[in-house]
Amino acid sequence: MPKVMYLEAGQIVGTHGVRGEVHIQPWCDSPSQLAAMKTLYWDEAGTQPVKVRARAHKTIALAVLDGVTTVEQAQALRGKMLYAHRDAFRLPKDRYFVRDLLGLSVLDAESGETYGVICDVSQTGANSVYHVKTADGEVLIPAVPLIVKEVDIDGGVIRITPIGGLFDDED
Repeated sequence: MPKVMYLEAGQIVGTHGVRGEVHIQPWCDSPSQLAAMKTLYWDEAGTQPVKVRARAHKTIALAVLDGVTTVEQAQALRGKMLYAHRDAFRLPKDRYFVRDLLGLSVLDAESGETYGVICDVSQTGANSVYHVKTADGEVLIPAVPLIVKEVDIDGGVIRITPIGGLFDDED
């Protein structure tokens, strides 16, 4: 499955001051990560770049966007999504973009049995949790090495060794 090159980086959620500065709610790991970016994009195709000067402030990024100089212009952007090229992010080993995980088939690492498809990913603080849509509903799988044995984005699969109780009533 082809990788999307431009990912949602953050959403404009408000204004700051009277000179066009905006509040951006980061959709990446942190406001600092978003604030480090110098170019974002107005579209997910990456055809409309915008220069950005930003700084982290608590849980958001305060940003000046090239061409936005008044509070009225900034207000008109409320709700607008900003995108970043995937190469702007440096992921540690064994970390993945949520966008790349969605739709992956979840297979048993030993038998090859298909359990379902990842439909969502939650962050708990300690680890991610994969939401797997199965024939019987939704199952939550902690994304920990004890269970997740392989993530093959290019192959479209995640191989797991389920513990008792994940897919059955075992204790």
